[in-house]
Amino acid sequence: MADQPPQPSSASTDAKPSALARFDAFAAMLGDRRPAVFLDYDGTLTPIVERPDLAILDESVRSVIRRLAGLCPVAVVSGRDLEDVARHVGIGELIYAGSHGFDIRGPGLRTQIGEEYLGDLDAAEAALSRRLDGIAGVLVERKRFAIAVHTRRVAAPEGKAAVAEAVHAVAASLPKLRVTGGKEIHELRPNLPWDKGRAVLSLLDRLGLAGPETLPLYLGDDETDEDAFRALAARGEGRGAGIRVMDPPAPSAAGWSLKDPAEAGAFLDRLAGWLADG
Repeated sequence: MADQPPQPSSASTDAKPSALARFDAFAAMLGDRRPAVFLDYDGTLTPIVERPDLAILDESVRSVIRRLAGLCPVAVVSGRDLEDVARHVGIGELIYAGSHGFDIRGPGLRTQIGEEYLGDLDAAEAALSRRLDGIAGVLVERKRFAIAVHTRRVAAPEGKAAVAEAVHAVAASLPKLRVTGGKEIHELRPNLPWDKGRAVLSLLDRLGLAGPETLPLYLGDDETDEDAFRALAARGEGRGAGIRVMDPPAPSAAGWSLKDPAEAGAFLDRLAGWLADG
C-alpha cells in the first residue's frame, strides 16, 4: 500500500517527509492534477559554491529539466539576474524569473517590476563599493534589480560583522531599498511588496495555471524561497506543495524536503518518468 500523503504544516523544525523517499505518497497527493514546477537555482539545482560563477548545472540535470518541461510547465525563479540564470540553465523555452521575481521572461511573457528604483540601486552600489573596500573576500554583485553582497569568502568574523553593518547603513540612507538575507549573503532590493512568492502567484494567474486542475510545486533551499512556500501554503490545503532542499532540517513552511541538489535532480527525474507514464 502506498504511503498516505502528510498534511501541510506551518513552519517548524520538524523533519519534513522526503519527496523522493516517499514519492508514492507525493504522487498520490498530485493525483490526476498536472504539476506546474517552479525551481530555485543555487543550492537547489546546483550545490552552494564560493562564487556564483562556479555554480555550473550538471548536464544530466539540464536534460531532466528539459524533459520535464515537455511534460508540464517549468519556471526557474532565482535571486540571480535574469540573463545570468538563463545562461546557466541554458534551456531557451523555459520561463525565467530573475532578481527574486522582479524580472520575468518567457514565451510571450515579459515583466519588469521596480524600474523606477534603478537609480537608488546605482547609488547603493557605489556606496557599498566604497564602504566595503579593504574587507578581504567580500563580493559585491550588481544585478539589474538587486545588489547581492556575498560573505562566504570573508574569513574573519569581524569582517562579516562589518559587511552587515555597511549594508544596513547604506539601506538606512536609501529608504526606497530594503535588506533581505540568505546563506552568506545580504541583499538590497526595491522596497516593494514583491518577492518570489508573489512572482509565483502572478505567473500562475498569467499562465492560466491557477485552477484546481493544476498543482504548483516549488523547490528551493534558502530564506528567500520561504516566501514562495508561504504563498503556496496560503492558497489552501492541497493547492500547492513546497519542497525545501535542506540537510539538516530547518524551520520551513514547505511540507516536503530533499537533502541536497543531487536528490533534487533525482526527484525531478522521477517526476518526469511518472508524468510520462501517464
